Amino acid sequence: MKLNKWINEKVVSPSISIGSEYEDCLKVQQSIKLSVITQFFPPDYAATGQLIEELVKQLEPQGVQVEVFTSQPGYAFSLSTAPCLEHIDRIKIQRSRSAQLCPGRIRGKVVNGVLYTLRTLIYLLAACRRNDLLLVTTAPPFLPIVGYLANFFFKLPYVCIIYDLYPDIVISLGIVSKNHWVAKLWQAMNERVWLNAKAIVVLSPEMKQRVVEHCPQVAHKISVIHSWANPEFIVPIAKQENWFAWKYNLVNKFTVLYSGNMGRCHDIDTLLKAAIELQYEPVQFVCIGGGAKREELIAQVNQLGLSNFTFLPYQDKKDLPYSLTSCDLSLVSINPSSESLVLPSKLYSALSAGRPLAVVCSPYSSLRQIIAEAECGAAFDHGDGHGLAEFIRLLQRNQQLGKQMGKAARQYLQSHFTPKIIAQQYLNVLREALNIKKT
Repeated sequence: MKLNKWINEKVVSPSISIGSEYEDCLKVQQSIKLSVITQFFPPDYAATGQLIEELVKQLEPQGVQVEVFTSQPGYAFSLSTAPCLEHIDRIKIQRSRSAQLCPGRIRGKVVNGVLYTLRTLIYLLAACRRNDLLLVTTAPPFLPIVGYLANFFFKLPYVCIIYDLYPDIVISLGIVSKNHWVAKLWQAMNERVWLNAKAIVVLSPEMKQRVVEHCPQVAHKISVIHSWANPEFIVPIAKQENWFAWKYNLVNKFTVLYSGNMGRCHDIDTLLKAAIELQYEPVQFVCIGGGAKREELIAQVNQLGLSNFTFLPYQDKKDLPYSLTSCDLSLVSINPSSESLVLPSKLYSALSAGRPLAVVCSPYSSLRQIIAEAECGAAFDHGDGHGLAEFIRLLQRNQQLGKQMGKAARQYLQSHFTPKIIAQQYLNVLREALNIKKT
């Protein structure tokens, strides 16, 4: 009787629809079937791949059914192949069978990206039937076009994560001109992708501003969501208790660490200027990783006869808690022309390591705002090698200051940029993309 009464009340009420309420109830309870498209994923060391792995591991317990389509290792890796199909907990990972051709060269990377993108289109023929949302990254840079095609042909909605903004990057680096047909075509495709996306995620306010300048119509659908680091995985370790610091003779030297990609978008010159000024002082500069500028820096160091540099390759993920805490100061840098195009993910791991930070960036960079709010280090203009050297000397003299800054860095990360905090922001974006109400 009570049920009939409830139904009659809903039926006769002109303002309430039983169907709409029931549909909303189902949407609250339903899980999201998400397909994640990214070229890089562990065992690749690429930061974007490691971030995606942590993200999907956080989303899965929140009711998101995840499958990842990625490529064979090809960025920086210890394994040349990985299983074509595997499961991590309940996350399905499918890898392209495409071979990696000369991954260390630009042309090789482009060819590998194209091959992976073509394989993605084949994958989507089946994936579109079993998923209700697509999360597509800019790895490789032209990959978001598959989101547009999936939506056009199969009506599959998609969310786009912009890690690096192309063609703006290649224009800023002088590889192509702004008026080149490739740049114009690429930008036209970007606008088409952005206009049809359910949501767009960028890493910084500067990136949002740049996207809006290109396509003002998408301003309302852009979310600024930072990268992150896991403070339970990367924890502060005293150098005296750190096997990595002992292995590379860093325990008794003030150590400045640059860990990650030394690419065309990063400022290496300021680091070198500081090293030249400090070459006769007990300071060691450690550069871990790869990138286009790595060999260039090694050549300059050898030419100048500097003995205060140590160059190491990318480290296994299991060793990161030790490599990242083998220093007394972490360095993050970005070129002036790349400020609104990329955001170094190494920043967040450095915060988690509990060490002071030195950031080389423009006066208007959001990196400066983070360092200032956290009170965890200092920021320097491009080319201010002397200022960086003086900051290093200050931390050498005042070890207590370094400890305070390191503690503040970690506390700031724990309150702003943990996987749990950031995953919730992504989950909100995914729910809004499917018009699912929060529980």
